[in-house]
Amino acid sequence: MSTIENQIDVAVPAEVAWDYLHSVESLPQFVDGVREARPEGKRRAHLALESAAGPRELDAEFTDRAKGGAQGSVMMWHTAKGEGADLKGAFTVRAIDDEHTQIQLRVEYDPEKTRETFGGPKGFAQSDRIQHLIQQDLEQFKDFVEGQR
Repeated sequence: MSTIENQIDVAVPAEVAWDYLHSVESLPQFVDGVREARPEGKRRAHLALESAAGPRELDAEFTDRAKGGAQGSVMMWHTAKGEGADLKGAFTVRAIDDEHTQIQLRVEYDPEKTRETFGGPKGFAQSDRIQHLIQQDLEQFKDFVEGQR
């Protein structure tokens, strides 16, 4: 497995950022390649995606851990078994002050399975592309949540 981490500061309270991350229907607003997202039960979402390999659909499962405090709140996620790419990660939400929050995104992936499922480059080029997508998604999340205020 390969791991990529990135973070961004947003000008909203931690509770607001936390709520938007849990709004499955909002994912297409800030996650590149997600055309549609709908909740399926309390901790599962169905995602319709656009990728270099064409349209894909997958289910993701979410779990919350350590809500609040100095460590922040963590929302862990992973693709459901049998979905091909075997992706997992976590959003960590930490209050900087009453009106500013740090969002950290960690993604773990199997490079070969990810390439087979979604297409795209191989090796370092793929890692570089995923790093770019994570940064872009965080910037889009920032624009989205700050624009809602």
